[in-house]
Amino acid sequence: MCRFLTMAVPGVGLLTRLHLYAQRRSRVQRPVLRLLSCPGTVAEDLRRDEQPSGSVETGFEDKIPKKRFSEMQNERREQAQRTVLIHCPEKISEKKFLKYLSQHGPINNHFFYESFGLYAVVEFCQKESVRSLQNETHAPSKGMEVAIPFRSRFFNLKLKNQTSERSCVQMSNQLPPSSKKLFEVLCDAESVDDQLNALLKEFQLTEENTKLRYLTCSLIEDIAAAYFPDCVVRPFGSSVNTFGKLGCDLDMFLDLNETRNLSTNKTSGNFLMEFQVKNVPSERIATQKILSVIGECLDNFSPGCVGVQKILNARCPLVRFSHQASGFQCDLTTNNRIALTSSELLYIYGALDSRVRALVFTVRYWARAHSLTSSIPGAWITNFSLTMMVIFFLQTRSPPILPTLDCLQTLADAEDKCIIEGNNCTFVRDLNRIKPSENTETLELLLKEFFEYFGNFAFNKNSINIRQGREQNKPDSSPLYIQNPFETSLNISKNVSQSQLQKFVDLAQESAWILQQEDLGGPSMSGNQPWGLVALLLPSGANRKSLGKKKSRKPASEKVKVLLESIKSNRTENFTNTNGKRNVSTQT
Repeated sequence: MCRFLTMAVPGVGLLTRLHLYAQRRSRVQRPVLRLLSCPGTVAEDLRRDEQPSGSVETGFEDKIPKKRFSEMQNERREQAQRTVLIHCPEKISEKKFLKYLSQHGPINNHFFYESFGLYAVVEFCQKESVRSLQNETHAPSKGMEVAIPFRSRFFNLKLKNQTSERSCVQMSNQLPPSSKKLFEVLCDAESVDDQLNALLKEFQLTEENTKLRYLTCSLIEDIAAAYFPDCVVRPFGSSVNTFGKLGCDLDMFLDLNETRNLSTNKTSGNFLMEFQVKNVPSERIATQKILSVIGECLDNFSPGCVGVQKILNARCPLVRFSHQASGFQCDLTTNNRIALTSSELLYIYGALDSRVRALVFTVRYWARAHSLTSSIPGAWITNFSLTMMVIFFLQTRSPPILPTLDCLQTLADAEDKCIIEGNNCTFVRDLNRIKPSENTETLELLLKEFFEYFGNFAFNKNSINIRQGREQNKPDSSPLYIQNPFETSLNISKNVSQSQLQKFVDLAQESAWILQQEDLGGPSMSGNQPWGLVALLLPSGANRKSLGKKKSRKPASEKVKVLLESIKSNRTENFTNTNGKRNVSTQT
């Protein structure tokens, strides 16, 4: 029985013979990672090592070490360079698959996932193993579709014959949970704090998903390096700042600093390398030309990249495409170092206190549940704006939970100094130099106070500024003004309309009122009513405005209490109590 390992190229691959058994699997069009966890496998050892003894598994993000953002990025990038992506047949034997690959060197880790077929991510211990595997590939056979060969780390594994041998596989779903499943999980929680942490656990990026994101960037870097040696493709935004949720887009930028500085400070020797430099009128035009070339390469030569769009006239020119093998929607930009610096700042804030990420995830999900945010550009509040609002709110607590950006700047040393395009992006990078907060407020209290704070915020005259952590007069008449932390003359929420802001305020007032009036501890309540976070996520009632205008700190009248119960009965469908726990069935 002949089996082939092929280097993936557009249309067809370069073939190598390999003997394997297989197992048929159904194909899906959305990525579902599944970690092979047979006893004795590398994956099983990894899963066992990652489980901290005596603790509840809440995902790898909860175990972020106190390391610098740059260290984390470099480690992930080096890890991705030792990793290959293999499109596997529908039937496969894990044991024989790993045995064959181990001929090229020891394997550090591996996992399987589904996205338009079955794929394997295999991390070797040395980069030489990748080159050894690449060297074993052969040119495609005659008579097949014309191929444009590219020396990639994306391979195809071809099988001539199928067998019925089955692999021991445990599915690991890496997609966000359905609304129904999430509500069931939330109603089974013991407290509001547990609900917020459960939501974080369900939505945060997994270790496998993060590895796949860095590997995707590394594969795109291989393409770009053909034109720009020493370039780096770096992920930024939600993929790296610890606030990304499963299914979020993959933002990446092409860093050409090393290429531009290739010969800087090299003055020794008698020979000079001559570079042909074509001048252009502006940096923007240079960016457009670079992205145009990369876009053409991705469209014509890059395995797995489909739907390539060159959006070069946008405020920030970009190339948008789908990486079919990983299932990610990708945006590639260049000269976007401020965006990466913003990601680093959020990474630091997310690592300073465990309550930060839980609160941000909850507020974001609450906003999406009430259509305050949207994946379509428009007049809506963005997730980034909501994150800034949460950070600002936590800076205003007494004592503060998060330091201001100005405070982080005063802690910086000479190594941390950073000026980008004339903007001061200096702040301390060493997490260990930032003193932990002495604030011990619960997540339940913080959520209630967040809604009350912004439900009564003077948006008509004040702005939000995480640099100083205090309200300031707005510099213009925008309905919502949130100062960009680094490009301080910009308002990151300039797109938000007055009607959308008012909708946010009304919903915040209603949510604060609900949390004030109800005992949300959980166990003491009757099991047939929505409680805690579930009550906040259900659709708002028709009389939301009149409800929201009630002063949240004043005792509610009996009339308003009856109105609230009426709204709840209209918002729920089938709440039942099973085995002493709250279970909810809602329309998804």
